[in-house]
Amino acid sequence: MSHESPTRRDLLKPLQLLGMAFGAALFAGVVTLVSMGFFQQRSPDQASHAVITALVIAGVSFIAVLLIVSLLLLAVDPAQITKQIDKPVLLPDEPAAGEKAATEEKPGDAASPDTKA
Repeated sequence: MSHESPTRRDLLKPLQLLGMAFGAALFAGVVTLVSMGFFQQRSPDQASHAVITALVIAGVSFIAVLLIVSLLLLAVDPAQITKQIDKPVLLPDEPAAGEKAATEEKPGDAASPDTKA
């Protein structure tokens, strides 16, 4: 049985991405309406101003969440999702055995050829 790595579409489906952005926009719009006093007794001019401001804030947050999550999703390599990580992530990769032998300093190499004792 072949083990297939997940695709980008499997990581976060487009409908889930839109739903998350819509949820954030709805939350931002409701918070804006509440903070501007839309649900209190206000004049019609103040209420319309609150609705327009809430729609603008909701639109900006929808676009921002959609863009940010999409770009973060592009940074993830789908093949790395199922890969086991056995070391700290921020440490550099260790060189291979052949490279390690070439980079080690030999005891006779400590003195440079220009210096004669």
